[in-house]
Amino acid sequence: MSRWRATLPLLLLLLAGIVLFASGSLDQLSPQHLLTHQVELHAHIAAHPWLLRVMYIGLLTLAVSTGIPGTIVIILAGGFAFGVLDATLCSSVGLSLGSLILYLASRYAFGAGSRQPPPFVAKLHHGFERHPISYTLFLRFIPVVPFGAVTVALAWLRCPLWLFLGATWLGGTITLIFETWIGAGLSDAMSQSDTFGLDIFLHREVLLPLGAMALLALLPLLIERISRRYRESHRQLP
Repeated sequence: MSRWRATLPLLLLLLAGIVLFASGSLDQLSPQHLLTHQVELHAHIAAHPWLLRVMYIGLLTLAVSTGIPGTIVIILAGGFAFGVLDATLCSSVGLSLGSLILYLASRYAFGAGSRQPPPFVAKLHHGFERHPISYTLFLRFIPVVPFGAVTVALAWLRCPLWLFLGATWLGGTITLIFETWIGAGLSDAMSQSDTFGLDIFLHREVLLPLGAMALLALLPLLIERISRRYRESHRQLP
């Protein structure tokens, strides 16, 4: 019974994520839907700027805390609606709060971490024990790794709260800048086009942040290659 009580918060979060994903609510944030209702959306934001921003932060916090896929849709919609600067600030708050909730629920569910961890977490354990700070930052700066999976893994690894929050805010915010930039670029590009197709991604407003995201995804590989060459050169020294 104590084990079930410990896992209950995490199970409720996962259930909330399944309900949110299955309800189709995220479909309302698709680029096509936002473009169709762009005038009404910006009118609502102009009339209730703080309320709409708080609602956006709340929605992103809920989505991130459940670990569901599709949070990128919310972040892109934020860039579409609020622009790069405001959306990045609001998304950073929602991402940090949601990650903290998921981290605390996972940490409580895993207890002292005495059980055998999943294979994904087991592979991380050795590197984390040797270099906890650099390893945590590395995980948070890899945009291709699911954000929720890394959060759960760091909770199982007993990552200190201060390190988790710092890495989550820093790594998450840097990624958010490019994602909200894409959302804002979609808003500009779609306002110049009558249809939504692959050609929309060839607009400069969208192509530039997409290229920056691709470079960010390659950054860990570049760092790993430079580090390997550095270690090899030091081993060759007499």
